Amino acid sequence: MRREAATRIVATLGPSSSTKEIVTGLLNAGATVFRMNFSHGEHADHAARYHMIRAIEQEVGRPIGVLGDLQGPKLRIGRFAHGRIDLKPGQHLRLDLEDVPGDERRVTLPHREIFAVLEPGHHLLLDDGKIRLLVTEANPSWAEAEVIAGGPLSDRKGVNVPHAVLPLAALTEKDRRDLAFALELGVDWVALSFVQRGDDIAEAKKLVQGRAGVMAKLEKPAAIEHLEEIIELADAVMVARGDLGVELPAEDVPPLQRRIVRASRSAGKPVIVATQMLESMITAPTPTRAEASDVATAVYEGVDAVMLSAETASGQYPVEAVAMMDRIIRRVERDEFYRATVLDQRMAHEKTSSDALAAAAAQVAETIDAAAIVSYTTSGLTALRVARERPSVPIIGLTSKLSTARRLTLTWGVFAATAPDCRSFDEMVAIACETALKTGFAELREKIAITAGVPFGTPGATNVLRVAIVGGELPVR
Repeated sequence: MRREAATRIVATLGPSSSTKEIVTGLLNAGATVFRMNFSHGEHADHAARYHMIRAIEQEVGRPIGVLGDLQGPKLRIGRFAHGRIDLKPGQHLRLDLEDVPGDERRVTLPHREIFAVLEPGHHLLLDDGKIRLLVTEANPSWAEAEVIAGGPLSDRKGVNVPHAVLPLAALTEKDRRDLAFALELGVDWVALSFVQRGDDIAEAKKLVQGRAGVMAKLEKPAAIEHLEEIIELADAVMVARGDLGVELPAEDVPPLQRRIVRASRSAGKPVIVATQMLESMITAPTPTRAEASDVATAVYEGVDAVMLSAETASGQYPVEAVAMMDRIIRRVERDEFYRATVLDQRMAHEKTSSDALAAAAAQVAETIDAAAIVSYTTSGLTALRVARERPSVPIIGLTSKLSTARRLTLTWGVFAATAPDCRSFDEMVAIACETALKTGFAELREKIAITAGVPFGTPGATNVLRVAIVGGELPVR
């Protein structure tokens, strides 16, 4: 169970990672959470992969997290009479609701919601930003636009509207079907696409009803205006740099990534950095040096997890991509400047007993050179607060609920394990020491710090800090 890396790896499953051998290889290479992308594949495909993960979980004897990533609204233009056109800078293109094949002068845009908010001066980005249009006239059923950046444009390409909040729900009918299916399967996390405001998260949480953690994918510039509200309502956050990079200038994405990561860490919410991290490894056995540096930058920022998409879903080197990411993470975390950077980024504490105990546990563990912090948790909150401190020792998140253990596989530095509920302090210490020893995080006569809540099993009631010696208790006076 023991791993060196504290930063987690999320690996996306797909055609290249659909066998038990490959998924086991991804796990052994360093992945702790597997992502099922509902933008692709049928329900039967996802069900087969999910049950495969749970079978592997039984064999390896440790919790594995599963993330169901919902597609969200997909805005696309219509079709062209001849399949594609060529747009030149300076020419004009009309977009309208008419269901008629397009040409160089007009094309269907079958989304009334876009026309409802378009104004002269807005930009429209087509085909992942390759085509840029400037709106010159607009009304509720059509818009005239000047081509700013041209090129070839073919059927059904995507549309982005970077300067407007679209009156669209984050959950489409397809998403609702996929969500119900994912929850029935038993996924641990649900990622919500196209988040623009806190209400989007609130709507999803009403449907989920606590059966999974709700993750906000931040891929729309409009979401940044409501960043604090979204983070407060979400259980975790994903920096989805693909669409952010389409709708924002490339130079704006790195500082925005840093801002989102810091805000999420301050709130004690797990945060993932995703998209194009080792993209060259889709077709090559090694990454570029720039990609390796990109992964390292996210680790230095203190993210909980980094994510691989096509690299493991459809790439030629899925296991190698995870192994490479794991090597980069471990190398960064061994760097003397990593700890200094993490310490510089420690967040202000809330005035609660949970925060006070979490901060004390991190300080005590470092002072006494403890082998690990064992954090008893029912909901996962205690372990999250300890992880927020980014302690210098591993955190064992010990819980009686398998669902909690699976969710904690996303959290920085937390190694999730299950154990029966405690009935006394002596039993708590015994189980903590036994787990630390059994999982390889501590040896006999080494010290561990233990956090828990009394009465036992009460969510969010962290009010006990205990120091123990594995194989013989060390009482604290």
